[in-house]
Amino acid sequence: MQASAVLNTLKKVDQSKTFQGFVIFVIIVSALSIGAHTYQLPPLLENSLYVLDIAITAFFLIELIIRFMASDNTKSFFSKGWNIFDTIIVIGSLVPLGGSTILLARLLRIFRVLRLVSMVPELRMLINALLKAIPRMGYIALLMFVIFYIYGAIGSMFFANVNDFLWGDVSIAMLTLFRISTFESWTSIMYETMEVYPLSWLYYLSFIFLTTFVFLNMMVGAVLDVMGEETKIMREEQDEKDAESGAENNVEGASELPKNSDMATSEDIRLLNAKIDQLTELLAKKS
Repeated sequence: MQASAVLNTLKKVDQSKTFQGFVIFVIIVSALSIGAHTYQLPPLLENSLYVLDIAITAFFLIELIIRFMASDNTKSFFSKGWNIFDTIIVIGSLVPLGGSTILLARLLRIFRVLRLVSMVPELRMLINALLKAIPRMGYIALLMFVIFYIYGAIGSMFFANVNDFLWGDVSIAMLTLFRISTFESWTSIMYETMEVYPLSWLYYLSFIFLTTFVFLNMMVGAVLDVMGEETKIMREEQDEKDAESGAENNVEGASELPKNSDMATSEDIRLLNAKIDQLTELLAKKS
C-alpha cells in the first residue's frame, strides 16, 4: 500500500503544471549558466557557477528518476523517443567537468538546452512536424538539385570565359547559383555576364523564379501540411486525456454513491422499525 501511495504521489508530481514549469525554469537557468562560462569571470563567480552546475545536474537526475518511477513500466518509458533523448542528455551531463574531459563535458551540457523542446508540447509538435516533413522535403531537394545541375552546366558552358572563378566548372557554377539563390550580390554577377551576353538576365531571372519562389514555397507548404496533421493529433491526444480524467472523476463519484445510498437505506429501516414499535404499542393498549 505504501509503495502504491508513493507511486501515485510521483505521478501527481510528474503531471503537475507547477513542477513542469519549475523544470523549464531550471533549463533556462542552465542555459544562462552555460553562456556565463564563455566570459572571463572572477574566481568566486566561477566557483559559484560550478556549484550551480552540480545542483542543476542533480536536479535533472532526480527529475528523470521521478518520471521513470511515475511511468507504468520500463518499456512504456523508453517507448517514447523524447524520454530516450532526455535520458541521454542527463547521463551525458554526469560527465565530470575536470581533467581532459572538460571540453566534452561542456559540449554535453550545452545540449541540456534542448530539453526545453521535450518539456514544451508545442515545441515537440514543431520538431515532430519537421522530422516527418523531411521525406517530402527530400524529394523537393532532389528536384532542386536537378535544376541546379542543369543551370550549373549551362552557366559553365556560357560564362566560363567571362569569369572562370565563378563559372569554371559545374561544381563551382552550382555554388555560384546557390549564392544567387540567397540574393547575395547576385546583380553584380548578372551585370558582369550581361556585358558579353546581353540576354543573360533571362538565365538568372528564370533560375531565381524556380528556386527561390517555387521550390521554397513547396518546402514551406510541405512543412505546414505536416504541421497541421501534428496539431490535429496533439488536440486529439489532449481530448483523450481530458476524457480519461473526466471518466476517472465520474468513477470516483460513482464509487461514493453506493455508500451514501446504503446509509440512507439504514436510516429508513431504523425509522420504519420505530414506527412499527409505536403501532405495536397502540394495538397492545387497545386490546
